[in-house]
This record gives sequence, structure tokens and C-alpha cells, in this order.
Amino acid sequence: MTPCYDLFVVGSGFFGLTIAERVATQLGKRVLVVEKRPHIGGNAYSEPEPQTGIEVHKYGAHLFHTSNKRVWDYVRQFTDFTGYQHRVFAMHNGQAYQFPMGLGLVCQFFGKYYSPDEARRLIKEQAAEIKPEEAQNLEEKAISLIGRPLYEAFVKGYTAKQWQTDPKELPASNITRLPVRYTFDNRYFNDTYEGLPVDGYTAWLKNMAADERIEVRLNTDWFDVRDELRAASPDAPVVYTGPLDRYFDYAEGRLGWRTLDFEVEVLDTGDFQGTAVMNYNDLDVPYTRIHEFRHFHPSATTRPTRR
Repeated sequence: MTPCYDLFVVGSGFFGLTIAERVATQLGKRVLVVEKRPHIGGNAYSEPEPQTGIEVHKYGAHLFHTSNKRVWDYVRQFTDFTGYQHRVFAMHNGQAYQFPMGLGLVCQFFGKYYSPDEARRLIKEQAAEIKPEEAQNLEEKAISLIGRPLYEAFVKGYTAKQWQTDPKELPASNITRLPVRYTFDNRYFNDTYEGLPVDGYTAWLKNMAADERIEVRLNTDWFDVRDELRAASPDAPVVYTGPLDRYFDYAEGRLGWRTLDFEVEVLDTGDFQGTAVMNYNDLDVPYTRIHEFRHFHPSATTRPTRR
């Protein structure tokens, strides 16, 4: 006999598990979380790399940051956080630059010191080539925001690789702003609270689903079990967090999705690149970035000194 539930949640990522946890603990309702993948956590899932024990974010790096104290207090019910602050560097023509664009990058790229006001004037002059309202594509829009030199060095090739499309063929509406920080602060985020879960994302998300009124079914496609479950619980609402086109059975065709290909290498070296994330902005490099996950938890001791 199929059990009865008060709510169905499709997908076990952050949104789905937050809904499940709140409904179970605050409303006392019974929740079934249906997850197609063999693990909890959605795209935030992390796991130890088998050879080294280093925590790896399987679907790309996830960095937690917020300026909302209510959110911060909520998530700390389920995990402690490290003091990690995310910083990124960008590789162009064999040189690593501070990123995002700020005074450090501007001074390094143009080969001299610029004060904040001098840098603003420089970018304004270079961006005057094209008016934002006259931009016909992403390339023209980017040039109208930051000028051609910075665009060609740090945006053009990266965007072409990211979208697998020439920026001239992408709509101008894809970007509304390209911020340049006129300080030497190279933190990637400016939020009040930032860090990484001490025991990893998977442990955090499992804690969110720990209430006895929450049941999680892995390796289960919602569309395979939907009719049976809803027949047993016809009044239970559904919170769906999966692909939108699949929900409507591809009635209007399949949506285009920007995909990522991941390759994992374990190298016998103590420190490969000296930072967690290095972007590769040049078009002749066949990838967009390298994550070195050991730098997300630099104080971790349960791993070899090499690899």
C-alpha cells in the first residue's frame, strides 16, 4: 500500500530541501522528497575524492555567501562554516590577473598605477566607443560597458567558450552590467557572511532532511511514480524543482541549456596553481577554468601533502 503524504518535493537541492525542512518542522507535515539522482543535494552535492580525501564539488564549485542574517542563522542550524573567502584569478597571455575586474587588474593590465578616479576616467573613455543603447549584440554591449581592451582580454574568449557561440551572435540582453571595482579588494563576493560547510555540502544537506517526517527516495524519477503517489495523496501539493521543459513533457520542445563538461585529474603535486579557481580567458585554451579543491579547505589535515 502506498503511504500518504502532505507534500511532495521533486528534487533534493537547496530549494527543495529548504521547503521540505520548513514544512516538516514548522507545520508538522509529512513530506516525500523524490530525487532522480543516486544522491541527495542536487548540483551542490560534494564527495571526497577517493585517492586524496579532498572534498570535490561534483557539479562545479559552490560558494556560500549571503548578507541576509536570517538566512545565515537558518543554515547554521545544519552546519558550521569555515572562514573561507572566495578569490579568483584570470589567466591571459600567460599572466595571472586578480579577478573580478578591479584596481589590481586595471593597474596590472595597463602597466601603471591608476587611482580610483583615474581608473574610472580610463574605463569611461574606452567604453565611449559604443553607446550602450546602440549595442546590437553581446560584444558591443560589453565594449560599451568596459571598453575594447578589457573586453578582448577577459570577456571575449571566455564568453565564446562558455556559450560555444561567438559573442557577436549572442544578444546584448545577455548582460546588463560588467562591474569594475575601483578598489584593490579582490574578494569575489561582497556579502556580510561567507564560508564553506565544515563537513561538506552533502553532510549539510543530509542534516536538512534529518527530520523523521521527511522521507527521501533516491534513484526515483518523479514522472515514473507520480500517478501512483498522487492517487494515494490526491490533496498533497507538489513543489517541483527539476527542468521546466520536462515538467510539461516537452510540449513546446526542449529548452536550450548551457552545459558544462567536467574532467577530473589527480596530480602528484603539492600545489598545482596556488588558488582555488583559475579562469582561462584566452580562446586558444580549450577550457574555461580549473578548480583546485584543496584550496577550499586549506587547513584540512586528512589528506596527503602531495596530490
